[in-house]
Amino acid sequence: MMKFELQHTDNASDARAGLITTAHGQIKTPIFMPVGTCGSVKGVHFDELREQVKAQIILGNTYHLYLRPGLDVLRAAGGLHGFNGWERPILTDSGGFQVFSLTGIRKLREEGCEFRSHIDGSKHFFTPENVMDTERVIGADIMMALDECPPGKSDYEYAKKSLAMTQRWLDRCIKRFNEMEPLYGYEQTLFPIVQGCTYKDLRREAAKFVADKGADGNAIGGLAVGEPTEVMYEMIEVVNEILPKDKPRYLMGVGTPQNILEAIERGVDMFDCVMPTRNGRNAMLFTYNGTMNMRNKKWETDFSPIDPDGCHTDQIYTKAYLHHLFKAGELLAMQIASIHNLAFYLRLVTDARQHIIQGDFTTWKASVVDQLGRRI
Repeated sequence: MMKFELQHTDNASDARAGLITTAHGQIKTPIFMPVGTCGSVKGVHFDELREQVKAQIILGNTYHLYLRPGLDVLRAAGGLHGFNGWERPILTDSGGFQVFSLTGIRKLREEGCEFRSHIDGSKHFFTPENVMDTERVIGADIMMALDECPPGKSDYEYAKKSLAMTQRWLDRCIKRFNEMEPLYGYEQTLFPIVQGCTYKDLRREAAKFVADKGADGNAIGGLAVGEPTEVMYEMIEVVNEILPKDKPRYLMGVGTPQNILEAIERGVDMFDCVMPTRNGRNAMLFTYNGTMNMRNKKWETDFSPIDPDGCHTDQIYTKAYLHHLFKAGELLAMQIASIHNLAFYLRLVTDARQHIIQGDFTTWKASVVDQLGRRI
């Protein structure tokens, strides 16, 4: 059984520090989870993830792993942990978002969703039941329910219909999950997802529906898809008023360092986002002083460390050298930037946790949040 211990609650905000216990170890919250879509965090070795990034849990993606390497390989390997050698906790997304974002051709109906592979165009069909079966084969500690991710700009009627189907799908996910034993001798847990676009009444209804399921943890989905940040923060507040306080809350796919601090202040415990790795591969580095574009000529002769307060990689390479690597199109540039950004994201949530425990989170957050968004 997954356990969540709420260790500290901030006096001046809804921020919390907690401890999640899974079959593959413990996770101190608030936490950021690097995204390892196809079973690897792009450009980063696991020893770097452990020692420098200090990742406590990573993500895998059901859609990508189902298509490649496929379920036969994963089952034979003993699940994703056995396949990739990562011995810490793993969370798998249900693949719903990828079906809606990557596959232009898809047919949605009550039974499930038909889509074509982005790899070879072959036809596939996801249902709540077969996605639960797939996530059992992958064997992640935390599995996500299959939901429909309506576009951010959906009108009210569409959002309402979509939410109703997501809720029926959730009931089917839970039923199937409860009927099956885990495949590899350790417990897995299922998180439902709160949808409802940017409509307060739908978000409230969705949060109540999810809260009543009594799951070990709950997720907030369908945000950071183009709506203004103020609206996103408002939706988080609306949902977190209703979701149980004694269970972890996971905000899916968010976000910038500022987004993360704002969401922690509003009671979110878990985050994932491709931004640190994707932006890193495009020469954008996140720091406490703001963001740096390492392609800029201004770094050409800056021989100071990438980040003197950062991880080992940050301290041994200089800004000028990283600038050179990006200009030369070297693979190492993308690796260094990815390690730096992930380590910074983990440092950010670890610092936030420290300040929640110390009791000065809001003061600390106010002192750092504005400069995080600056361009240096």
